[in-house]
Amino acid sequence: MIVHSIKKTAALLLAVCLTVTPVSADEMQPQQTDMALDCRSAILIEQNTGQVLYEENADEPMAPASITKIMTLLLTFEAMEQGKFGLDTPLTCSEHAASMGGSQIWLEVGETMTVDEILRATFISSANDAAVVLAEAVAGSEEAFVAQMNQKAAQLGMKNTHFQNATGLDAPEHYSTARDIAVMSAALLHYPGVTDYSTVWMDSLRDGATQLVNTNKLVRFYDGATGLKTGTTDGAGSCLAASAKRGELSLVAVSLG
Repeated sequence: MIVHSIKKTAALLLAVCLTVTPVSADEMQPQQTDMALDCRSAILIEQNTGQVLYEENADEPMAPASITKIMTLLLTFEAMEQGKFGLDTPLTCSEHAASMGGSQIWLEVGETMTVDEILRATFISSANDAAVVLAEAVAGSEEAFVAQMNQKAAQLGMKNTHFQNATGLDAPEHYSTARDIAVMSAALLHYPGVTDYSTVWMDSLRDGATQLVNTNKLVRFYDGATGLKTGTTDGAGSCLAASAKRGELSLVAVSLG
């Protein structure tokens, strides 16, 4: 029931603007509504300009759960753009990556998959072991990668964010805000290849032995959905960064808690 209501919240935020008569981003104004949103924090922005169309407690630091992986994926796409590795590059699971709890694809120590396969596991199934494999490929270790995450957050102007891991598992000093998450979501969506993964509803790995089902049901049911990432932990509750596009209008909605 909680997960259903948080998806409904994000869909409602997106619908505020996507269902009105199409206008340019410059013509849009912040919405004055009496929406009763079932969450602690929310924001709706225009993806390309960053214009805020709706917000509610958008700067309250909270546990972001697996929405954290947006930054993990952003740094991965940045590394690919820099030529560090490609989609066909094989990556090997370390003992540390295999030790992750929570959502996972049960990678074994020494098991090898391509970057493409690891991205599919991370985007679609929000696999923690896969996310750490990406982190280690980018920075050599998760610890070094987390330093890069915080550096990138500062570069993007994410003023109320601090990362402690690449997965979003609850940690004392691991937090972000709806506004900051919207900023990094828009940055990730800058890469055209992202939606090749974030819009996939179902897929499989290991010659069909491992089934992947997207944790973001808006991808299947919401017209124009382009992603992006869900997250649920005991500390964070249910969280969602949702993106959608209709015509020339692209939006990002974030709801936390």
